[in-house]
Amino acid sequence: MNGEVFEELGLLVRDIGDAGVERMTETPGLAAAVDQHVAEVRGLVPDPSQPALMDYLSGFAEDAFRRGWWPGDTHDWEFVRIVAVCWMMRNAPVH
Repeated sequence: MNGEVFEELGLLVRDIGDAGVERMTETPGLAAAVDQHVAEVRGLVPDPSQPALMDYLSGFAEDAFRRGWWPGDTHDWEFVRIVAVCWMMRNAPVH
């Protein structure tokens, strides 16, 4: 991953992921969608550690950017997936 994409990933985690996790308490629909994504990610990432989840998120974000995705005001599929992984990282072991 190049430096530009890594920088964008940091912005995603901070702006979308963290804000989305906070918004889950106020938006039951978002919380339900995140729960479904968490279940899917658990199937894709058997190691639930922060480094493994960050690797997954890096690859996911890079692919999304390549497809032309960019965060907007909607709770699209990519947004919900990023929020789900960030929520998982908050509760994941650091090792």
